[in-house]
Amino acid sequence: MQWNIDSERPVYIQLLEHIQANIISGNFKPGDKLPSVRDLAAEAGVNPNTMQRALTELERMELIYTNRTSGRYITSDIGVIKKLKERSAMNIIEEFLDKMKKIGFNEEEILELLTKALKEMRK
Repeated sequence: MQWNIDSERPVYIQLLEHIQANIISGNFKPGDKLPSVRDLAAEAGVNPNTMQRALTELERMELIYTNRTSGRYITSDIGVIKKLKERSAMNIIEEFLDKMKKIGFNEEEILELLTKALKEMRK
């Protein structure tokens, strides 16, 4: 798993987002056991306390849960994962639309370009 940590934003947020992306993309399957905090921290090159903070937030979001005797697991609740995936997609779409409007495109032009791009991708 490739970790790309930059200094622009809080590290724990980047860790959280990275793990979220792996969950919604299917790299982590529902019910999968996560590596230990220390192993994840070593892999990402961060302090274990920082990784713990990210995992605690993921637990609060109900994307992972802790089994006291055997570690942390990805939620088996497909609905929670689906909501996260949709919310992530909406964030990307909103950012895209905002950028397109800033460079002068209106809604009709954006839709035209998207339709054209989708047709090109199907070829």
